[in-house]
Amino acid sequence: IFDQTPAIPENCQWAMFLRNHDELTLEMVTDEERDFMYKAYAKDPKARINLGIRHRLAPLMDNNRRKIELMNSLLFSLPGTPVIYYGDEIGMGDNFYLGDRDGVRTPMQWSSDRNAGFSEANPHTLYLPLILDPEYYYEAVNVELQRRNTSSLFWYMKRIISMRKAFKAFSRGDMAFLPVENPKVLAFTRSYEEETILVVVNLSKHSQPAEVDLKAYLGYQPVEVFSKNRFPAIREENPYFFTLGPHAYQWFRLEKTKSTADEKRGMPQLRLQQWDSIGEPRFLREMETTILPAYFAGRPWFGGRSRTVYSITIAQTIKLPTDAHSVLIFLVEVAYESGLPETYQLAVTYVQTSTGSQLLNSCPEAVLAGLDVDGQPGMLVDAYYLKGVQQMLFGKMASGESMSLDGGSLVFECSDVVSQQLEASPVVQSRIFSGTEQSTSITYNNTLFLKLYRKVEPFANPDVELVRFLTEDAHFQNTPAFRGTIQWEDARGTTVLGMMQELVEHHGDAFDFMQERVNNFIERVLARNTDSLQKLVQAKGTLASPAAYEELPADVQELIGGRVSEQMRLLGIRTGELHKALAERAYEKEFVPEEFSLHYQRSLFSAMQSLVREAYQHLEKKQAHFSDDIREASAPLLGKREELLNRLKRIYTGKLDILKIRNHGNLGLRNVLLTGKDLYINDFGGNTLKAFSERRLKRSPLRDIAQMVCDIYFVTYEGFRYSNHIPPTEFASFLPYIESWAFCVSGFFLRSYLETVEGSAFVPDDPQAREMVLEVFLLERALKHLNRDLSGDTGHAVMPMRIITALLNRATAGITA
Repeated sequence: IFDQTPAIPENCQWAMFLRNHDELTLEMVTDEERDFMYKAYAKDPKARINLGIRHRLAPLMDNNRRKIELMNSLLFSLPGTPVIYYGDEIGMGDNFYLGDRDGVRTPMQWSSDRNAGFSEANPHTLYLPLILDPEYYYEAVNVELQRRNTSSLFWYMKRIISMRKAFKAFSRGDMAFLPVENPKVLAFTRSYEEETILVVVNLSKHSQPAEVDLKAYLGYQPVEVFSKNRFPAIREENPYFFTLGPHAYQWFRLEKTKSTADEKRGMPQLRLQQWDSIGEPRFLREMETTILPAYFAGRPWFGGRSRTVYSITIAQTIKLPTDAHSVLIFLVEVAYESGLPETYQLAVTYVQTSTGSQLLNSCPEAVLAGLDVDGQPGMLVDAYYLKGVQQMLFGKMASGESMSLDGGSLVFECSDVVSQQLEASPVVQSRIFSGTEQSTSITYNNTLFLKLYRKVEPFANPDVELVRFLTEDAHFQNTPAFRGTIQWEDARGTTVLGMMQELVEHHGDAFDFMQERVNNFIERVLARNTDSLQKLVQAKGTLASPAAYEELPADVQELIGGRVSEQMRLLGIRTGELHKALAERAYEKEFVPEEFSLHYQRSLFSAMQSLVREAYQHLEKKQAHFSDDIREASAPLLGKREELLNRLKRIYTGKLDILKIRNHGNLGLRNVLLTGKDLYINDFGGNTLKAFSERRLKRSPLRDIAQMVCDIYFVTYEGFRYSNHIPPTEFASFLPYIESWAFCVSGFFLRSYLETVEGSAFVPDDPQAREMVLEVFLLERALKHLNRDLSGDTGHAVMPMRIITALLNRATAGITA
């Protein structure tokens, strides 16, 4: 077919389709070929029309998902502009008994509502009836259902369309067929400028081998475009070998290896006739395929850095008028190979080269690309880094403005504190300061700060929800007070873009404080004799009843340090007060405590089973590649899988009469601000890798405690591991002191916490039950850290391994006596 296709002008393009709209036309094939296709694809003679077949794609392919995906992969990889007939993107059926071409003209199936959501008319008055075939019935096959299921054909089509848009070679490139001895395998390349895509397709219903001659691409490496997996580089000796499953296809981008090309790309450059044309499809497509993937990959607030990104789409544009060039707030949808899509907020605007150069020097992370507007060179930047935009946001919050814009409303809400400050000081000083992994923050007059969330959802934001509750309902004093929000309201719901809080003057967080204390402890350890250190190792206490600082021998007190004991004691008190505030002053449904149930306790164990399974899979797989210290730490765990499961199983051996409440969800040393006289607990957003709905679940607050205890162990371990005073060859000999110090310090925190919450319904009254629950949650937290470390840098895996071992043995003073 391609050999017979005549050339067309360079400024034209063919239309490519799987079906020619009304029928699959077979006019250009031989009678023998047509007879074979009738037998294969038109088993009922009524499906034939003239010289063609009146079928939609799904019935044509026997509703075989593999075949449907294979055909679409050809549609989007062969030369031409793809044309999709409505309904084929969700696998709609047909009704060829309607005659003529009407069998494929039935109403589009939008939802499971009346008339498939196509019309509100009486069903008898529809021009053509709905599909009633059970296999394709509109209640089972419709857009609404498939939008909810990321494994549906609808989502597959979205991904493959996005992937085609990501490569210019598909739309503009030439095509070259590659010789393959296996006639069931098709291989070809699409090339445009420096971009080459290799496509390999198995047209058989059975797995097939294929050797493809790729000598023309020596030194290149095939990178599978969907998974981003890198395949072995192309060598000269033999043809490249592929193994393809039934009806499988693979798209590869052929990249030059570093040995043959070490290209350094400068800043991407864009051009616009005028700034207002930034919303044009061409420009947005360039943003989605080139600018945003590269920019997002380098941002600490982008949670998908370690995941395979299928596509990045600007789902919504909010145009915010300003005195200069308008600010565009993009709500960017990121789709992944697995899991649900995520939405991120990014505000962009245009600045001239002088301003952009200053930003590039002071805040390089604020610059997305070079941008020429009407011949004026400049830069496309993150608008939140501009002083003018920062002060404009403050002014709108102070006035409580609500703006009706295309598609929804932008609502600025604030307390009287913000407007009073603007009245008292019309000149507002603003600056960017380091936020968290989930946000970018702006301070105002060193008294307020605006936290702009990067990952957003049209759903209740747990950080805003908790801070507002603690400020306005519980009157909890030890978190930065809630002062307002910026919200986008549209048909999908309310999306929180930012939250204003009071700025607490502090001299660092508890993580930095603990690092300093660990360094001081290292100096004391190196200066002390063995007897004093041995007393530290023998320090007694249990999880349910840790030793107080005053109960320890004097030389052990001096070795640990009085400052750290006082701060940990205060942290335990404030954490206990936080949990009591969340449990005792809850009147709204979202905050009312819930009882544990045996069913819930069983589900906790089921989740922990998965953690154990994953941990032992890692241990068995990577044991041979461990360094000596990790192999030594892992040895006591080998063969202990059943014992570990039995320890965890205690969480549901009997009904626990305790409550689940809303809690911090990500309580660690970095979330604690130190003022010198007191401390404040901050950042209630929870694990940013999780969805907002999951972060709002009620759990035992002892999970917060387990997380903080593990954090103390890890910062202690890291302090010793990276200390310049301890040679790597001697590090193992310091492990008993690391664990004993961390045990004592976390014990000060734990003891004051338990004293503060004594009698509360969310903590077991019985000391043995309390110790069991704490131990189980500590094991859970350590297992999560272990799995994360074994998936990445295994050098961090020693401490979680030793925590798990000590809890199993219950003989290491570093955990329990």
